[in-house]
Order: sequence, then C-alpha cells, then structure tokens
Amino acid sequence: MRQFTAVVNPTAGGSTGAAALLKVARVLREAGAELETEYSRSLAHAQELARAAGERGRVVLAVGGDGIAGGIGGALSGTGTALGLVPAGRGNDFARALGLPEEPEALAEVLLHNPARPVDTIEVESAAHGRVVVLGSVYAGVDALANRHANRSRLLRGAASYYAGGLRAVTTWRPASYRVTVDGELHIHRGYTVVAANSAYYGSGRMIAPGARVDDGLLDVVLIRHAPRRLFFALMNELSAGTHVERPQVQVLRGKEIRIEADREVPYGADGEVDAVLPVTARVLPGALRVVR
Repeated sequence: MRQFTAVVNPTAGGSTGAAALLKVARVLREAGAELETEYSRSLAHAQELARAAGERGRVVLAVGGDGIAGGIGGALSGTGTALGLVPAGRGNDFARALGLPEEPEALAEVLLHNPARPVDTIEVESAAHGRVVVLGSVYAGVDALANRHANRSRLLRGAASYYAGGLRAVTTWRPASYRVTVDGELHIHRGYTVVAANSAYYGSGRMIAPGARVDDGLLDVVLIRHAPRRLFFALMNELSAGTHVERPQVQVLRGKEIRIEADREVPYGADGEVDAVLPVTARVLPGALRVVR
C-alpha cells in the first residue's frame, strides 16, 4: 500500500486547498494507505517539504493549482519520486492534460492503484529569473500580461479572472517583434504571443496547443501573429476547442529547445507563477518526472 505526503497550498483557488483533500483523504485512509499532511507557507517551502517526503520514499501529493503542481513537480523532476495531483486551484490545467477525474472518489482510486508513469518537464532559464523547472507551458506576450492581471484580481476567480485579465491585456497590447529559435532554426514573428507548451491547456482550460502531449519529448510552440483585435477576440473564443490552430494567423512548431527574444520588454510566465521578462530559453526534459495518472 502506498504511503502519501500531501503538500497543501492553504489558499489555493482563493479558499482552502485542505477542503479539496478531505474527501480524497477519506478514501485513501479507508483503503489502508498512510497519509500525512503538510501545509506550505510559500512555494519554496512546498518544494522543501516535497523533496523531504520523496527522500523517505513517499508519494508526494501536490494539493492546489498549477502553481504548486508545477513548483513541486519541478522540484521532484529528475529525482525518481512519484507525484500525485489533487487539483484545488483556479486553472488545474496540468491535471486536465493528464485526464485526471474531478470526482474525489475516482481520483483517490487513481492515486491508490494507477502506476507512476514518466512525463516531460520544462527547464526554463533566463537572466531575469534564473533557472526553474515547470510542467505546463512557458508563454511570452499578451497571455503573460493577462495572467498577471488575473493573479492580481481580487474580485474575480477561476476562468472569469483569466477572461477579464485577457480582455484588459488585449485592449492595451501592441504587437511585439519576436526572434524565436527552435532547435537552432530562427523564426521571425510579429504578433501577440509565443507559447512553448508541454501541456495542451493553459489559462483555466484554454486549449492553446491541442497537439501537445506530456510524454512525447517535445514542446509545441504556438505563435499567434498580429491581427485586428476583433479577430484576436475570436481566436480567444476558439481556444476552448483548440480550433484556433486552423487559422492562418496561428503557426505551430515543435522542438526540444526554444529561445524567445523580443524587440522590447515583453513579459513571460510559466505555470502561472513565474512573472519575468524576455529573453528566455525553454528546453524539454524528457520523462524526467514520475506522475500517478
């Protein structure tokens, strides 16, 4: 029987990550699994708790949103420790990419019985922010600005905060000129954003890279070119189904290492947590993390 250590973000989703753990914990304990709970004071503290639990051979449960999932997943990348997710945030996009069930009882059954299988992680490196490892995606442009607005919103939660943040960002955005280098090949791009995606989803269920797979050893690089604002709003609506990639303003590349630069100060983000400015390099770490799924 597995032994679990749950690392909880107490403020996930604007409420409490502990509430999301309760029903899952009941099923785990009724099945005979050992579960201990640790409450994090910060992302760095959550990473310390996760590493310590992993060194004791325990399955680490990241309880919260994409920030704590990516932070803990990054800390455990390359260690061999198994990670489980208990989604309790605004977006939960990596859990969505893994196809994890939303019902607590079904999720507990996955955590108890499914194997820990390898997934890719992303090493993110920049002079502005140093080196971190994340799970979902790195995005540079209007979406990073939208995420910044969403994180600072006190009135809206969940998908509503992302949508409102997106509207605010688009109304003030002016196209940037990017230099995007994918596996050594340079692409000149002018537009709204560049996304290096390990997961298909970002921004609370928006399917930015419908072809992305978490275990294929590649990053899908999505470039959205300059277009009239009304067309960009149409593109935003199409993100729910991933049909935006069929438009001529959208280009999708694939590669193992991506360098993103711009002609002015452009923000970038990663898994909803990193908030810095270009340039940045993202490289895939194939099969670096074991995740129960």
